[in-house]
Amino acid sequence: MSPPPVLFSKAEIDRRLRLLVKQLAALPDTPEVAAPVLVGAFVFAADLVRAMAEEGVHLTTEMIWLRSYGNARTGSSLSVLAAPTDHVKGKHVLLVDGVLDKGNTISRATKLLLEAGAASVKTVVAVDKLNHDAIAKADYALFTGVQDFIVGYGMDDAGTYRALPYIGKVN
Repeated sequence: MSPPPVLFSKAEIDRRLRLLVKQLAALPDTPEVAAPVLVGAFVFAADLVRAMAEEGVHLTTEMIWLRSYGNARTGSSLSVLAAPTDHVKGKHVLLVDGVLDKGNTISRATKLLLEAGAASVKTVVAVDKLNHDAIAKADYALFTGVQDFIVGYGMDDAGTYRALPYIGKVN
C-alpha cells in the first residue's frame, strides 16, 4: 500500500507553525498550559510546545484523552478516558487538537477544561475543516477549509498513517 498523496508538506507545516506560534506568544493572556487531545494531537502538540518555548513561552502540559466511537471515519459519541485535572485551575489553557471536523471533540474538551477551573481556553488545531454544520470553530489553525479525509502528522485512518511527517489525503 503506497502512502497517501501530500496535501501539506512537512516544510509547509513548519512554516505555518512558526507564524502561528508568533501569534500565540503575543496573546494578552499568554497560554500557560497546553492541553492536547489524545491521540490525534500529540505530534502537532509536541511541535507546538517546542516552538512556543523557542519564543520564550514555556507551557506545562495536561493531556486530555477522548475517544470517538463509530465507524473508522466518523465518530458517533465521545467517551472521556482522561479528563483534565486541577492542574489547569486558574490557568490560561491552549487546547490542541489535530483536526476539527464537526467540533464535537473540541466542544467537549473545552467544557471539561472550564469545569476543571481553567481561567480561559483558546483552541488551536492543525486543520479546521470549517464545515458549515460544525458546532465549533478553532480560534487558531495551521490550515483551514480542507474537505478531504486527512491523515499524517498525528492523524490517522483506523490507526494507519499517523506517523507520516506531512498531512496527506485519503480517498
